[in-house]
Amino acid sequence: MSDLEKKGRIFDIQRYSIHDGPGIRTIVFLKGCVLRCRWCCNPESQEYEIQTMKVQGEDKIIGSDVTVREVMEEVEKDRAYYYRSGGGMTLSGGECFCQPEFATALLREAKERGLHTAVESMACAPWEDIKAALPYLDLYLMDIKHMNPVKHKEFTGRSNELMLENARRVALSGQTKLVIRVPVIPTFNATIEEIQEIARFAATLPGVEKIHLLPYHRLGQDKYTGLGREYGMEGILPPSAEDMEALKKAVHAVCNLDCQIGG
Repeated sequence: MSDLEKKGRIFDIQRYSIHDGPGIRTIVFLKGCVLRCRWCCNPESQEYEIQTMKVQGEDKIIGSDVTVREVMEEVEKDRAYYYRSGGGMTLSGGECFCQPEFATALLREAKERGLHTAVESMACAPWEDIKAALPYLDLYLMDIKHMNPVKHKEFTGRSNELMLENARRVALSGQTKLVIRVPVIPTFNATIEEIQEIARFAATLPGVEKIHLLPYHRLGQDKYTGLGREYGMEGILPPSAEDMEALKKAVHAVCNLDCQIGG
């Protein structure tokens, strides 16, 4: 079977994004994730199965099976914008490496068409699955949520050892540009000490120059109601702009990484 006929399961394709890699991008959201982060803004991404979610009182089917060819036809619609802005295609989720063959086929096809490629990923997948995609990947936007394995498991359902080891392996490979992203979550990691610990680790990764601090938000809260699920961060307020600036300064105090809020 050729790459173009390989099938995978997605739940959305978002065009004209400017926050998930350089330039104007098309984001392909793959279904499936092994983590259960309490603050997840895409809870419909977690289950691989096709679901029904209430959206404004109406049933909406979440998930569809598509071929690489079908996805690339949608991605190609904005080629002119990619060319002018330096944009391209980003795979997101969920965890896109929960569908490793499909993800790699999409990245390989995009590179063959001359498009810039990126993934948003927690690296919570077997190393061999990630390694197979690296030759076709220009930018890896990797979440690192916490350095403490016990607290990581408490808030996400999984320990962090595999993810940290994969971060080291991706950095050492030298095959892709690696940017570390930290979701800043009150009650989980939004203290100076915890953010500095992540920054120190990021600074040890060869080639890493940037760390992005992503402030917690509640934009996905209504989706939990639509899925008949309880929202695990009820009553937790997002960090203030002042809090985020203090954390940014704390990162600069312990390492020379370019730190930005958002991205």
